[in-house]
Order: sequence, then structure tokens, then C-alpha cells
Amino acid sequence: MTVESAEDDRELVERGWSVLPAEYRIPEQRPTLEEARAYCQRLATTHYENFHVASWFLPARLRPHFHSIYAYCRIADDLGDEVGNREQSLALLDLWSRELDACYRGEARHPVFVALAETIRVCDIPQKPFADLLVAFRQDQTVPRYQTMDDVLEYCKYSANPVGRLVLYACGYRTPEMFQLSDYTCTALQLANFWQDVSSDYARGRIYLPLDDMHRYGVDQDTIARREPTAAFRELLRYEVGYARELFIKGLPLIDMVDRDLALDLDLFSRGGLEILRAVERRQYDVLTTRPVISKTRKLGLLARALCGKLLPGVSRGRRTA
Repeated sequence: MTVESAEDDRELVERGWSVLPAEYRIPEQRPTLEEARAYCQRLATTHYENFHVASWFLPARLRPHFHSIYAYCRIADDLGDEVGNREQSLALLDLWSRELDACYRGEARHPVFVALAETIRVCDIPQKPFADLLVAFRQDQTVPRYQTMDDVLEYCKYSANPVGRLVLYACGYRTPEMFQLSDYTCTALQLANFWQDVSSDYARGRIYLPLDDMHRYGVDQDTIARREPTAAFRELLRYEVGYARELFIKGLPLIDMVDRDLALDLDLFSRGGLEILRAVERRQYDVLTTRPVISKTRKLGLLARALCGKLLPGVSRGRRTA
């Protein structure tokens, strides 16, 4: 890298930081582990309600590790989606990648990586799943369309599946069979969110519906731009919802392969994803005029079911259906 390009990169990074929360910046002084963990806990429990609820079911010893993993993912995602400038986002993601490398060398000073280094040490987590997530966030800056479902699944391999694998690593699981089942669930969750967010993704310049599927059903990009839920569009979404549901079903056996605490989390998130698909169905596959959401009543029902599973053995395990 030349002096000029290095200076340009620093300018892009500085401009990117300026539109993000000040707490995201890399501090001059390395925090203590206790300070770093408090930072990650604060980020995890104030930025994402569902994460806070799910963490109730985790053993106390695991919560700091999940907080650090979440904080890494949260900031990385925001570097890609909340800056509003492709070059600045890419420069920040490159910086985050260098911090990840430094973390594995024991040299990072950002509080996320100080906390994450301890998680990596205790849970023996390889670098690849963390690095894979950055591949997806970079791809979001450069690839706005996907031709086939295989192309979308390849994106999910980096955007969603590493999260499930990190969860398994943190909980002490690392068999290929469990990773594969986790991949099914994580990909299904990603697809459910894509089908829920067609309009908002389009507003960011992205379409995750495979172009081949759109063509097969007679749906063009103008239909999405006009937010017009035609009969053809509804049939397309009916097909895509069915595809995602099949992946959820394929991943459900993982729930019976892990300990009870993690099983309750997996059950909660799998059923939450399936509930998103049902919300799309209840709107007759119109995701263009209004974003389908899970009602508060349904959320409370899912939470109550999980709590019953926590308190009453046998309520949840062994009777899971889609």
C-alpha cells in the first residue's frame, strides 16, 4: 500500500466512524477484560431485545461469551449497513478484519476484541467463522442481485451459518453433523428475514429473491419498486416461504442433540423463524405494502412455551413440529 492510498484509507475510515456511535471507535487505551465484558454486555442487551430474552436461558458462565460474539457481529453488521457509503464501509470492514487478526495474535485493543480473545481462548474457537461473516458484509457492498438460489445459499454460508457455528463452538459442540443441522436453521432464518424485508432491502439497493425464480414466476424488479403485490409476486413468495420452511424442518433435529439450556434457545429461534413465515402467509404473501411481523401475543406465546420448557422437563423436548 502506497503512502497516498494509506492516507486515503485513513480518511475513509474516519468519515465512516463519524456517522456511527462514538463507542464503536477503537480506543487509545486497551480496556481491562472486566471493562471489555461490560461493554459487550451493554451492547448486547440494549441493541437487540430478542438476544436479551434468549440469554435468560443460557447458563451464567456462557453469557459473557455470547455477549462478546454478539458484539462482534453487531458492530461488523453496522459497519456494513449503517454507514451509507460503500467505500467507507469497505474500509471499516478491512479495519475490523485487521483487528480480528490482531485479536488472534493477542494484540487487539478494541473492547469487543479484548472480550472476544478470552471467549476464543476458553471455547477454543477458530478464526474462520468470524472471518466468514466479514466476507458477507463486504459482499453486501458489491453484490446487489443473486441469479440463482444456489447463489443466495452461498451468501448465507457466510452471512448466517457462521453465527450458528459460533454458538455451537461456545457451547462445546463441534461435530460436522451438528454444524450441518445448524447451517440449515441459520440459512432458513436468513431466508425468512429476506422474505420479510423485500421492500426495505430494495430500498438499500438489494434484492435477495433469486432472479431466476423471479423470471420463472413472471415477476420483474419494477414490481418490487412499485411495491405492487401482484398475483405472480404472491405465488413467488409462496414458493420461497415453502423452501425456507423445509430448511427449518431439516434443522430441527439439532435441538434434541444439545443440552437443555441451548435446546431451549434453538427451539425459541427456530419457532420464531417459522412464525415469521406464518406472518408472511397471513398477509397472503404481500410483503411489499407492509412488513409482516410477529404479533406481541405470538411472541409472548413463544416465550411462555420456552419458559415452560425451562421449568417443566418434557414440555418442549421430543415434541417439536413445524
